[in-house]
Amino acid sequence: MIKRLIVAAFAAFFALPATATIEIDEVTSPGGISAWLVEDSSIPFVALEFWFVGGATLDAPAARGATYMMMGLLEEGAGDLNAQDYAAAVEGLAASFSFDSYRDAVVVSARMLTQNRDAAADLLRAAITTPRFDQDAIERVRGQVLAIIQSDARDPEEIAAATFNALAYGDHPYAFAQEGTADTVTGLTRDDIVAAHGAALTRDRVVVGAAGDISAAELGQLIDHILGDLPQTAPPRPDPADFALSGGITVVDFPSPQSVAYFGHAGIDRDDPDFFAAFVLNQILGGGGFRSRLMGEVREKRGLTYGIGSFLSLADLSPGLLGQFSSSNDLVGQAIDVVKEQWADLATNGVTQEERDAAIRYMTGEYPLRFDGNATIAGILAAMQSDDIPVDYVTNRNAYVEAVTLEDLRRVAARLLRPDDLHFVVVGQPQGLSPGN
Repeated sequence: MIKRLIVAAFAAFFALPATATIEIDEVTSPGGISAWLVEDSSIPFVALEFWFVGGATLDAPAARGATYMMMGLLEEGAGDLNAQDYAAAVEGLAASFSFDSYRDAVVVSARMLTQNRDAAADLLRAAITTPRFDQDAIERVRGQVLAIIQSDARDPEEIAAATFNALAYGDHPYAFAQEGTADTVTGLTRDDIVAAHGAALTRDRVVVGAAGDISAAELGQLIDHILGDLPQTAPPRPDPADFALSGGITVVDFPSPQSVAYFGHAGIDRDDPDFFAAFVLNQILGGGGFRSRLMGEVREKRGLTYGIGSFLSLADLSPGLLGQFSSSNDLVGQAIDVVKEQWADLATNGVTQEERDAAIRYMTGEYPLRFDGNATIAGILAAMQSDDIPVDYVTNRNAYVEAVTLEDLRRVAARLLRPDDLHFVVVGQPQGLSPGN
């Protein structure tokens, strides 16, 4: 089943005329898997992106890190090929595959030449459906994951984010790093890896984005060939996470001449009617680089940091409005005060017309530039489906942004920005700063 939508590109998109178009086909494979396709035969290759919803949140508490480790093992041999032979076979076809794990999803990306598409698809199918999980590969990847965990334990930015998540989410999976802990990763068995594979890679949780030299009919057949032997259903996902942090400061002692601060409070869901206003508001607050309030006040006017930003975290089970900066130990307290002041000022007084217009001008101008190649487009198409964003979003997105009024921004600022709820996790040896300040 195919449904076609013609999406008008923007004049700035690759400097093409305003009449240039992108054609997005909504495809359902014979086996019932959904895919979106941008067909383009100008270059003889196709990019594929498979998003499986669930990710590391599906790990059992005693097996945290299993999904992350499992995804790292998919390229370590499949079917009759060991790790070395599998890598050589992929390289021999000039194909490239990547296997990534995230908190809410696992992602398989592939690029393959048209002339080698069938053979490359066979290799990808083997990696996804019949990975070997050889013990020597398990030990090799286990060592790599343990090295990452050890490195993160010495990285103040990672410590700050991990501490914030642990405080915010308690015993929910969001409280834990997807890589697991040294103890859980050390204890993972091959059976744990096999179980993670069966839970994370299922037909009912996958969406597909594709761009390049392939027809809709060919794509449907290819998807079923690659994914057809996967289990049909996945285990239930965790319940939504309650954001448990209230306002305040948590200090984590770390020997360093500067401190890292990670901060925020609960955010807004993507399907909230006020989402686009919140989207533009964050651009003004801290998402717009040197044009943002936080950068202007904390760095430019006061010189308290080299960089600061905020972002809307659109995690499936608990959205947040978060931010981060680094500052010298003697200045981090001042920087926190300025962040609180800006949060409160925007909540109370809102934004100016000039700020609104500048943010919208930038956000609408840069959007077409994201569509800069088949691999990127395939990823965008898969991500949109994963987030239940309609196919016409690409057409309408800039109109949604432009429709945000000054009154919308002031109303949503008053609703979303809660300076008293801001919690700061500070990693370093801050001067004059203690928990609860």
